[in-house]
Amino acid sequence: MSRVDHMDVAAYALGVLDEQDMERFEEHLATCWACAAELESMVPVVGLLSDIDAESVTALEQTHTNPVLLDRTLVAMRTHRRRARFRQILATAAAVVVFGGITGVVFSNLADSGTAPQIAGPTSGPVQVPNTGSGDPGDPGVGGNAQEGRKVNVTDPTTGVTATFFLASKDFGTNIAFTLGRLPGPRECRLVVVREDASTEVISTWSVPQGGYGTNSNPQQLSLAAATSSKLDAVKHFQVQEVDGKGAGKPLVTVPAN
Repeated sequence: MSRVDHMDVAAYALGVLDEQDMERFEEHLATCWACAAELESMVPVVGLLSDIDAESVTALEQTHTNPVLLDRTLVAMRTHRRRARFRQILATAAAVVVFGGITGVVFSNLADSGTAPQIAGPTSGPVQVPNTGSGDPGDPGVGGNAQEGRKVNVTDPTTGVTATFFLASKDFGTNIAFTLGRLPGPRECRLVVVREDASTEVISTWSVPQGGYGTNSNPQQLSLAAATSSKLDAVKHFQVQEVDGKGAGKPLVTVPAN
């Protein structure tokens, strides 16, 4: 067994021998238990060394007799390893970017399709439920939060003022939430409760600016709330009135209570 034959173990494991040298080494391997044992021990690391080619092995063999070449080879090997590690980092970063992009697209598609995952957690403040309307052609289109109580839509045929009232019976009396539109200004207004026994009560007053509410100048409607101690079944109707300089009221729109 020659020294060269023994040194062929690594080259054979890496598959860098030519066909003739490979056959020669296999003949040697059949009678040399030392090389067979060494070859078996190298199997786990062959994958780690798979990127070393025949030129690298030849260069390593030459370094045994040439110290200068040894230094150059070591520098080259270190550079090779650094570049390999750098390529691995770039590949990992690219994979993260691609995965992040795919994830963003998936979540975007889920959000667009209305099936975005809901995340449970503590919330603060009141939950607002939009008022989608009743479908009544006379409904002026009240927006905002869902209101409590029976909904009544009225448009006065004379003044053109529109009103949407939400009437809710309470232990204290009646709660009223209302919205007014097509109400020009400037003027002073009030909300009056007219009871079944013909008695009246003013429960809210306000002023209308120059542009009015629900008009061409100001499309925004006026939304207010009020309450009365009168029970709803004791109320005949609610009336929005314009108040003149002497305090007299002129009806703008009347809303039945029942």
